Amino acid sequence: MEWWLIAIIKILIINLILSGDNAIVIALASRHLPPHQQKIAVFWGALGAVTLRVVLTLIAIQLLQIPFLTALGAILLVWIAIKLITQQEEHEEIKASHTLKGAVMTIIIADFIMSLDNVLAITAVAKNDFILIFFGLVFSIPLIVWGSQLILKLLEKMPVLIYLGAAILGFTAGEMLVADAKVAYYIPHGSFWHLLMPIISTIFVLAIGWFKRIKTAYA
Repeated sequence: MEWWLIAIIKILIINLILSGDNAIVIALASRHLPPHQQKIAVFWGALGAVTLRVVLTLIAIQLLQIPFLTALGAILLVWIAIKLITQQEEHEEIKASHTLKGAVMTIIIADFIMSLDNVLAITAVAKNDFILIFFGLVFSIPLIVWGSQLILKLLEKMPVLIYLGAAILGFTAGEMLVADAKVAYYIPHGSFWHLLMPIISTIFVLAIGWFKRIKTAYA
C-alpha cells in the first residue's frame, strides 16, 4: 500500500510537469479559431491525443518486457529529465490553424510526438500495474484540456517543481536500468550497486541539467 501511495504521488508530479507542453500545444494550435470553435478543437484534439496516448502506453508496456529495451528506456528517460531542466522546447514551431479540422489534426500530431516522455515515465513508475497506469492516463486528461495557463503560472511561481520532476524521472531511470533482465545479471537484485544506481542516476540528471542550464544562461 505504501508503494502504491508513493507511485501515485510520483505520477501526479510527472503528469503535472510533463503534460504542460501538451496543454500548450492545444492553446497554440487553436489560438486563431473563433472562441466557440476553440472549445470544439480542444475537446476533439484532447480526445484524439488521449486515445493515442493509451495506444502508446500499451505498446510501451510490451516493449519494456524485451531485454535491453528497458535499459534503453532508462537512458531515454535520463535524456528527457535533463531536457526538462534545460527547458529546450520548441513551442514556437507549432503553427496555429485557421480551420477547426486543421487545429484538431495539429493538436493530435503534435501531442503524439510529444507524448513519449509522459508515456515512458508513467509506465516506468507504475511498474506495469494497469490500475496505476490507468490512473496516470485519466489524470493527464484534465491537465491536457484545461491545464496550460495554470501549469505555466504554477511553474513560474514554483520553478523547484521542474527540478523535483526531473529528480523523480532520474530516480525512475535508475530503477528501470537495474530492472532490465540482462542488466540484472551483472547487477544482482539487492546488491550495493542495485540500491545505489537510482541515486546515482538522480544526481547525474540534476548535475548535468543544472550545468547545461547555467552554461546556456551565460552563453
